[in-house]
Amino acid sequence: MTTPTGTADDSAELLPIATGARTRAALRTLISPDRGRAILGLGVLVGATAVGLLVQPLLGRIVDIVADGRPADALTLPVVLLLAVAVVQGLTTTLGLTQIARLGETVLARLRERFVERALRLPADRLERAGAGDLTARVTGDVARVAEAVRSALPEMARSVLAILLTLGAMALLDVRFLLAALLAVPVQALTARWYVRRATTVYADQRVANGAQQQQLLETIGGAATVRGHRLEEQHTEKTAARSRRAVDLTMRSVHLVLGFYARLHIAEYIGLAAVLVTGFFLVRDGSVSIGTATAAALYFHSLFGPVNAALVLLDDAQSAAAGLARLVGVTDLEESAVRLPHQRTGSTSEAAVTVDAVSHAYGPGRTVLHEVSLTLRAGEHVALVGTSGAGKSTLARLVAGVQQPTGGTVTVAASTEEPVGASGPAGPGGAPSGSGAPSAPSAPGAPNTPTPPAPSVVLVTQEVHVFTGTLAEDLRLARPGATDDDLRTALATVHALEWAEALPDGLATVVGEGGHRLDPARAQQLALARLVLADPPVAVLDEATAEAGSAGARTLERSAEAALSGRTALVVAHRLTQAVAADRIVVLEAGRVVESGTHDELRTADGPYAVLWHAWSGSRAAPHL
Repeated sequence: MTTPTGTADDSAELLPIATGARTRAALRTLISPDRGRAILGLGVLVGATAVGLLVQPLLGRIVDIVADGRPADALTLPVVLLLAVAVVQGLTTTLGLTQIARLGETVLARLRERFVERALRLPADRLERAGAGDLTARVTGDVARVAEAVRSALPEMARSVLAILLTLGAMALLDVRFLLAALLAVPVQALTARWYVRRATTVYADQRVANGAQQQQLLETIGGAATVRGHRLEEQHTEKTAARSRRAVDLTMRSVHLVLGFYARLHIAEYIGLAAVLVTGFFLVRDGSVSIGTATAAALYFHSLFGPVNAALVLLDDAQSAAAGLARLVGVTDLEESAVRLPHQRTGSTSEAAVTVDAVSHAYGPGRTVLHEVSLTLRAGEHVALVGTSGAGKSTLARLVAGVQQPTGGTVTVAASTEEPVGASGPAGPGGAPSGSGAPSAPSAPGAPNTPTPPAPSVVLVTQEVHVFTGTLAEDLRLARPGATDDDLRTALATVHALEWAEALPDGLATVVGEGGHRLDPARAQQLALARLVLADPPVAVLDEATAEAGSAGARTLERSAEAALSGRTALVVAHRLTQAVAADRIVVLEAGRVVESGTHDELRTADGPYAVLWHAWSGSRAAPHL
């Protein structure tokens, strides 16, 4: 179960945060596959801690030997045993901490994978409502804090708790009165922990939200820098950034004050406990109940508790911070299926309809409806162009058909493909890269890699916002079909008329592209996306102004590439240039979120309706293309 979060500002609807119970349940689920390693690690640590508890009695033995005036050679055995204890404890502690660390890293990796998988399946409008800052803060700051806790706090906490329990047991074995004296520190420590936890939980949770709001403001200001400068909004954005930064700093200072108060109370508890053990030892030695060495061992036992007790309580600071981050991560991984992007409704019908849009409406929020009960049918193999003025709802309808977003009303049904699947799984995201399929798995050598072939996607979306992933060109292409051979890649590139420039790259298909690699211009990046579409080989393709970034010089080349990539598929094309509409089998005109016209280019051009107006405005002084 997750609970709704507060909002960073009046407009953001942050992603959910899991409750404490749900976070603990999710953690148990994550650990469950490695239960054996957890038991082994804890078992070895118990043994290491138990061996380490022999140090204090051996030191007490040395004190008794000296106090009794025995010969020096009587010290040989205790000293040798101390050395043996140090060696055995060091080896076993290393082994136990290694197992715990491996367990933590494995659980962390599993959590990251689930978080990324679920985040990729979230509806785009849900992410837009939350804001990029919220998701960015979770995938960076929250993951970092959980990772830090896993790598340092978890092993140290396990060792500290074991040391505390076994040391208290050892004190009871010396004399139960030593244990009772030591326990006088517990009420102060317990009250300190309770005081801290009650305050820290809220502070750290608020701090994570404030950091997300701060990042969101920075992203908006930097991303829209040109607009901010153009409208002379620098001062307003600076004030907003400063206000959110102050909020984050104020919460950080509150956490610092909490930690300082926490340490002060712990020092008081240490003083009370150690004083009680020393006083108890004095009276017991005076009465002859215990030897000086035993009293020394008891005092050393309690003194040895300073480290693990303080570590365990201090780690509450890391634990609270990590718990707040973990709850935010689990809040995303634990989203109910109704809250994430669902696959299209599929039907095995043999009708000619490849895609059926039935009374679909969509709104980005109250009062922001962009589609009004749109109904549309795409027949198998038909190419339909969406045309309309800016803001008509073309891109929204395209994303709904592609499954990137869910309609707020109505249904989108995609006919089930009967062809043998060859592509990657899941509906594809922008740029023709299938989403929801996890991290890419590139083959280690050319040829036919032994990669299982996942089911083909039903729909692939290619937009004008193309991302070139960092890696070799071949790896980038294989995002669409992990099992593709080099010949498959060349065939796909040749289909979209990109093979010539791809082979002319410094290392051909092995050329590193993306961030820090060989730079691809917008037209080539778009051809790369279209080649991924060919490799994914979906029955339905959606192009959302996929040729818009090429500029006039590369427009015709990209249109030829898009035409080749769509060959043999059902296609919905958001037409940036009306030449694409001319080539389509049918044109659908949207106006204010409604279908107002539908027909061929010739029919609509002579109908003297909205399309005719658009056509005459677009063609202008151009001669109509001869197609």
